[in-house]
Amino acid sequence: MSAVFIWILLISAIVAANLPWIGERFFFFFKPPGGEDKRAWMRLLEWLVLYVLVGLVAVGLEQKATGERYAQDWEFYVVTLCLFVVFAIPGFVYRYQLRPLLQRHHPR
Repeated sequence: MSAVFIWILLISAIVAANLPWIGERFFFFFKPPGGEDKRAWMRLLEWLVLYVLVGLVAVGLEQKATGERYAQDWEFYVVTLCLFVVFAIPGFVYRYQLRPLLQRHHPR
Protein backbone atom coordinates (compact mmCIF):
# COMPACT_ATOMS: atom_id res chain seq x y z
CA MET A 1 0.00 0.00 0.00
CA SER A 2 2.86 2.42 0.69
CA ALA A 3 4.08 2.08 -2.92
CA VAL A 4 0.72 3.43 -4.07
CA PHE A 5 1.12 6.40 -1.72
CA ILE A 6 4.56 7.13 -3.16
CA TRP A 7 3.22 7.16 -6.72
CA ILE A 8 0.27 9.34 -5.71
CA LEU A 9 2.65 11.79 -4.06
CA LEU A 10 5.08 11.92 -7.00
CA ILE A 11 2.36 12.42 -9.59
CA SER A 12 0.61 15.09 -7.54
CA ALA A 13 3.95 16.88 -7.00
CA ILE A 14 4.74 16.87 -10.73
CA VAL A 15 1.29 18.20 -11.60
CA ALA A 16 1.30 20.81 -8.82
CA ALA A 17 4.77 22.07 -9.73
CA ASN A 18 3.65 22.80 -13.29
CA LEU A 19 0.20 24.29 -12.64
CA PRO A 20 1.26 27.92 -12.02
CA TRP A 21 2.78 28.17 -15.49
CA ILE A 22 -0.17 26.77 -17.40
CA GLY A 23 -3.12 29.01 -16.52
CA GLU A 24 -3.61 32.76 -16.39
CA ARG A 25 -5.79 32.88 -13.29
CA PHE A 26 -4.20 33.55 -9.92
CA PHE A 27 -4.78 30.46 -7.76
CA PHE A 28 -7.07 29.19 -10.54
CA PHE A 29 -9.95 31.48 -9.50
CA PHE A 30 -8.91 35.13 -9.58
CA LYS A 31 -8.12 37.18 -12.65
CA PRO A 32 -4.98 39.29 -12.27
CA PRO A 33 -5.59 43.00 -11.69
CA GLY A 34 -6.03 45.00 -14.86
CA GLY A 35 -7.00 41.95 -16.89
CA GLU A 36 -3.37 41.27 -17.80
CA ASP A 37 -1.39 38.04 -17.69
CA LYS A 38 -0.12 36.79 -14.36
CA ARG A 39 3.12 38.38 -13.31
CA ALA A 40 6.18 36.27 -12.54
CA TRP A 41 5.93 36.94 -8.79
CA MET A 42 2.33 35.68 -8.83
CA ARG A 43 3.44 32.46 -10.48
CA LEU A 44 6.26 32.01 -7.97
CA LEU A 45 3.95 32.67 -5.01
CA GLU A 46 1.43 30.21 -6.39
CA TRP A 47 4.22 27.67 -6.94
CA LEU A 48 5.48 28.08 -3.37
CA VAL A 49 1.97 27.64 -1.91
CA LEU A 50 1.53 24.48 -3.99
CA TYR A 51 4.88 23.21 -2.65
CA VAL A 52 3.58 23.64 0.90
CA LEU A 53 0.29 21.92 0.02
CA VAL A 54 2.10 18.94 -1.52
CA GLY A 55 4.24 18.79 1.62
CA LEU A 56 1.12 18.67 3.78
CA VAL A 57 -0.27 15.86 1.61
CA ALA A 58 3.05 14.03 2.06
CA VAL A 59 2.81 14.37 5.84
CA GLY A 60 -0.76 13.04 5.74
CA LEU A 61 0.24 10.08 3.56
CA GLU A 62 3.19 9.35 5.84
CA GLN A 63 0.89 9.38 8.87
CA LYS A 64 -1.59 7.07 7.14
CA ALA A 65 1.06 4.64 5.84
CA THR A 66 3.25 4.35 8.94
CA GLY A 67 1.04 5.54 11.77
CA GLU A 68 3.50 8.22 12.83
CA ARG A 69 5.29 11.29 11.54
CA TYR A 70 9.07 11.27 11.47
CA ALA A 71 10.97 14.44 12.38
CA GLN A 72 13.00 16.01 9.56
CA ASP A 73 15.89 18.44 9.62
CA TRP A 74 16.33 21.44 7.32
CA GLU A 75 18.27 19.38 4.76
CA PHE A 76 15.17 17.34 3.98
CA TYR A 77 13.16 20.44 3.15
CA VAL A 78 15.93 21.88 0.97
CA VAL A 79 16.13 18.63 -1.00
CA THR A 80 12.33 18.47 -1.47
CA LEU A 81 12.28 22.12 -2.56
CA CYS A 82 15.01 21.41 -5.13
CA LEU A 83 13.08 18.37 -6.35
CA PHE A 84 9.97 20.55 -6.71
CA VAL A 85 12.07 23.00 -8.78
CA VAL A 86 13.13 20.15 -11.07
CA PHE A 87 9.51 19.01 -11.41
CA ALA A 88 8.53 22.56 -12.44
CA ILE A 89 11.00 22.77 -15.34
CA PRO A 90 8.56 21.57 -18.07
CA GLY A 91 5.94 24.19 -17.15
CA PHE A 92 8.54 26.94 -16.86
CA VAL A 93 10.08 26.07 -20.22
CA TYR A 94 6.64 25.98 -21.82
CA ARG A 95 5.66 29.39 -20.40
CA TYR A 96 8.82 31.36 -21.01
CA GLN A 97 10.49 29.65 -23.97
CA LEU A 98 8.17 27.43 -26.00
CA ARG A 99 4.95 29.46 -25.83
CA PRO A 100 6.50 32.74 -27.08
CA LEU A 101 8.23 30.85 -29.88
CA LEU A 102 4.95 29.20 -30.92
CA GLN A 103 3.09 32.53 -30.78
CA ARG A 104 5.73 34.17 -32.93
CA HIS A 105 5.46 31.49 -35.62
CA HIS A 106 1.68 31.03 -35.44
CA PRO A 107 0.05 34.38 -34.63
CA ARG A 108 -3.65 34.36 -33.94
